[in-house]
Amino acid sequence: MAVPRLAAKKGCQQRITVYNHSNCINRQTASMLKLTPRQSEILAFIKRCLEDNGYPPTRAEIAQELGFKSPNAAEEHLKALARKGAIEMTPGASRGIRIPGFEPAANEEEGLPVIGRVAAGAPILAQQNVEDTCKINPEFFHPKADYLLRVRGMSMKDIGIFDGDLLAVHTTREARNGQIVVARIDDEVTVKRFQRNGNKVLLIAENPEFAPIEVNLEEQDLVIEGLSVGVIRR
Repeated sequence: MAVPRLAAKKGCQQRITVYNHSNCINRQTASMLKLTPRQSEILAFIKRCLEDNGYPPTRAEIAQELGFKSPNAAEEHLKALARKGAIEMTPGASRGIRIPGFEPAANEEEGLPVIGRVAAGAPILAQQNVEDTCKINPEFFHPKADYLLRVRGMSMKDIGIFDGDLLAVHTTREARNGQIVVARIDDEVTVKRFQRNGNKVLLIAENPEFAPIEVNLEEQDLVIEGLSVGVIRR
């Protein structure tokens, strides 16, 4: 599986900026769509809410921000923006507003938690497991990364994942055959290639020196903690 790789400095304190081309396009779009000054204000407010909160405003919030007497006035402006293609609206949803192609910039200062050795029985992101923070934009990876897991051992070396590397992980409980997963077996966490056949799962190493781990789902607990979406070289 091809995964993006970065060279990381010790302690993962490097600053990496990912240029979001779609955001640049959106800044030019307002003038190209010939929006009225009021429509431009509303569009800017929607973008600000998406950047700050991660979700769009309600009609009532738009009315309050722009000084409208009622949410109905905001609704009419939103319909006009939708007709011009500046936004898309979901009927019946109070926050059903989307700006096509717009992706809020991730807060790079927060970065991603680096997970070291995982304590038995503890959730992956439990504070006791976090050993550092890496200042990297989660949106660099697709789908976006939720955390970085420090790799231990050489069982995945044949696909370029080495001891000490940071594996970018997207949190999910589902996996398809052939994907590289972070799996928990009876409180032990491992990185392997996933292969399932009925109630039997093989967790396959990418190094011939390591035998596959066989899991009988009727006898053992297996939890998929996430999918590999990239590697940061140590």
